Amino acid sequence: DIRVLLVKFADRLHNMRTLEHMKPGSRERIARETLDIYGPLAGRMGIQWMREELEDLAFRWLYPEQYLAVFEKLAEMKSENKEVIEEIRSAIQARLDDAGFDGVVSGREKKPYSIWRKMEHHQIPLEQLSDIFGFRIITKSVDDCYRALAIAHTTWRAVPGRMKDYISTPKQNGYQSIHTTVVGPGNHRVELQIRTEHMHRIAEHGVAAHALYKDSVLISPVEAGKDDAGTDNPYLWLRRLVDTLLEGDNPEEFLEHTKLELFHDQVFCFTPKGLLIALPHGATPIDFAYAVHTDIGNSCVGAKVNGRHVPLISKLANGDEVMIITSDVQKPPAVWEKMVITGKAKSAIRRATRMKVRTQYSELGRQLVEAAAKAAGKEFNDKMIENALHRLSQETVIDALAAVGRRELSATDILRAIFPKDTLPEKKLAARTQRNRLESTGKGGQAEEGWFNLSKVIGFKFRMPKGRARKAGVNPAGIPVRGLKGDVPVEFGEGGAIPGDRIVGILTDGKGVKIYPIHSPKLAEFDDDLDRWVDVTWDVDERIPERYAAEIMVTALNEPGSLAEIARLIGDEEGNIDNLSMIDRAADFTKMKIVLEVWDTDHLGRIITGLKGLTSVNLVERVYG
Repeated sequence: DIRVLLVKFADRLHNMRTLEHMKPGSRERIARETLDIYGPLAGRMGIQWMREELEDLAFRWLYPEQYLAVFEKLAEMKSENKEVIEEIRSAIQARLDDAGFDGVVSGREKKPYSIWRKMEHHQIPLEQLSDIFGFRIITKSVDDCYRALAIAHTTWRAVPGRMKDYISTPKQNGYQSIHTTVVGPGNHRVELQIRTEHMHRIAEHGVAAHALYKDSVLISPVEAGKDDAGTDNPYLWLRRLVDTLLEGDNPEEFLEHTKLELFHDQVFCFTPKGLLIALPHGATPIDFAYAVHTDIGNSCVGAKVNGRHVPLISKLANGDEVMIITSDVQKPPAVWEKMVITGKAKSAIRRATRMKVRTQYSELGRQLVEAAAKAAGKEFNDKMIENALHRLSQETVIDALAAVGRRELSATDILRAIFPKDTLPEKKLAARTQRNRLESTGKGGQAEEGWFNLSKVIGFKFRMPKGRARKAGVNPAGIPVRGLKGDVPVEFGEGGAIPGDRIVGILTDGKGVKIYPIHSPKLAEFDDDLDRWVDVTWDVDERIPERYAAEIMVTALNEPGSLAEIARLIGDEEGNIDNLSMIDRAADFTKMKIVLEVWDTDHLGRIITGLKGLTSVNLVERVYG
């Protein structure tokens, strides 16, 4: 209820006016809270005089030296320029009177905190600020506002890029005015604000000047849904702001969202249907998509600005018409959180990322429990896990399975909770028995259960892609791996792995499964930690081809054109160079490591064979991380 906020503002203003009676610790905490929350919120509610007083009082107590320096310099400049200010005001008033214009011109000055913030932002001294002193022209009607603007621009030279029309496009809090800067009398830069008397009351007192709020018209949820652009209801943004703030999971996120929503000046963009969307300066099409609707943001795959395709990291400008392109299969990448600046977008992306990761870990956990249950000759379902949640200290089945995927619980822990009276086989003991059996019989290489090329992996199955596995007579039953976008949290170890490689998964705390080719020397680090080894298999969808990273080491002649020849061959073979680094450079030869993106081992083999055929290449070999 806006009336509650008005009472709270009055209480806070009284606290700030009597802050000298508080203890130093409380004084600093209250002043910081006022500067971070109450001042900007008062501004967003349109109560400008209160915002200025709150911020100035907070500035005075938090930064006393800076406050005193700005205050004294401002007083000095005011004293020196007193006559100039009156001359400019009189000149503007005389020009309006000559045009038969019924308007009143008054001077105004910026407050210390506003000036200091601008000095900090632009890194300039006080003398270089052009709008310390400004002037307001108060008119009788909207038509008179534009007439006054025309008189000012035809009498004096306008400063390019300094005109803003908040009458045609009001701010979200209902603020309306025309801002412009001209090179006025005496060659001084003069900032003008042109508005009607009604607009001036709203600008100074905001919601407190609006009679309708007393009848709850402007704060009714029913009325709030009337106009999504906020035209009929200029305080709709307040309800959306509260909704956004409440989405934070902790006080730190709450404060972050508050600052993001309150501290930025705005740009105004339009949907293709003409709906006005207000965003902070620096906002991107992703911010725009989330401002329209969370589902639009989550499914965003591209954007058109003014009819042209633009990158999603582009900054929007006033008046842009933005069309968001969506896809039902899209999920917001976690990296988007660093690309957006609105609290709503950050919160939604963070929430979607958490949900996606939770789902991935629960799917991984489910497959691990299924494999363990199969090995123990047991069957389980979600209802059985639900009945055992009190033994696992988990709230839901999804939480329990996700804990297995994150290695906070083991699959055996789940089975023991479900079947507390049964004896379950020990995984390590079973693996050791299998190892000893194969070593005693001298078997190696490919076995019926899978691949046992190295003694360290005996007891676990490593599958090839489905097509090749069938040819090899292997039953592909491991956890499916489909790149980095599958249903389980997967990342590849150094050196990468590609379809066609025999692969093994290693459970990593908090990161899911890390995939290594079976030849990777890194696997030696996990030789004595068999519980972390996971049976995995490729799950390549031929309808949706995906490239995978593999590293190769190339030794080539150190002569002009050799690198271009190597790159050309890789391109001709439809490979993609993701990264290239020079490992060793000598007078005759250069050794380089190239990270390639390829479809599978056959594709990589063609590229390596082609490179070996180049006269400039001496040696090519694949690198296993």
